[in-house]
Amino acid sequence: MKDNLYTMMSRNKWKTFFFVVVFSLLFAAVGYVLVNVLRWGTGGYVLFGLFIVFYNLILFYNSDKIALMVSGAQAADPREYQRLHNIVEEVAIAAGIPKPKVYVIDDPAPNAFATGRSPQHATVACTTGLLAMMNREELQGVIAHEMSHIRNYDVLLMTVVGIIGGLIVLFRDVFLRWMWFAPRRRNDREGGGAAQLVLLVVGIALAIIAPLLVMLIRAAISREREYLADASGAYIVRYPGGLASALEKLGSYSGKLRSANGATAHLFIANPFGNDRRVVSTNAFATHPPIELRVKRLRGLELQEP
Repeated sequence: MKDNLYTMMSRNKWKTFFFVVVFSLLFAAVGYVLVNVLRWGTGGYVLFGLFIVFYNLILFYNSDKIALMVSGAQAADPREYQRLHNIVEEVAIAAGIPKPKVYVIDDPAPNAFATGRSPQHATVACTTGLLAMMNREELQGVIAHEMSHIRNYDVLLMTVVGIIGGLIVLFRDVFLRWMWFAPRRRNDREGGGAAQLVLLVVGIALAIIAPLLVMLIRAAISREREYLADASGAYIVRYPGGLASALEKLGSYSGKLRSANGATAHLFIANPFGNDRRVVSTNAFATHPPIELRVKRLRGLELQEP
């Protein structure tokens, strides 16, 4: 049976909601244990909250600039890249959002990504390799996929997930350093009651397990958003075949993006290291579903109205 676009979108949104709830609960548990084990008291919760607010604001307003800088992206000249600008404008109109800024990455590896905290503050970046490889319909499909990420606030979601994940790892490091440099206080606390001992054990367990859970949940959310962007991108241009053909070309490319970075890999339409092009089975830590499976879903997609 073929997938209906709207059932696919609904299923992916609910899965993402579930993962975000689990992520948030894990973050809350890490914060609670950290404040209690370190005996920071009420003031600790206040400092904890203030730190999170400022950390979030800094990354919220600068994550797009960081992604573009790390990727080596440059603003695309409207005359030199007229076809790209025209397609971005066409797809933006079809998607019902403002035209994003257009950037180009000078790299032969075909790839693209979107960044920005909202449709009003968004950017689409493509590699020169992608522009050289894709025909107009295929490039429309790729741009529609990225435009879907913008319209669905996927970039904001992944930014928030990345922030939470980074904080969990940061708090893990703080806890481990406290365990290492404060043995005397730790010994005193061990005589302070069973509750503190339990918190200490939980803290050690979270310090070991939390980073792995962060990677698993972040990767799962990223995979679900890729499926959703494929489906909603196909709806924007009303032609799943264009994106499916583009993904097949991406899957046939064996090279890697020179500016590939683990921190920004989840943003790209295809894994910049090529990890999604070799096998059909999905690795639990993979940020992208296998390209072969994405193409299969697109080829079997029905674009009927709800």
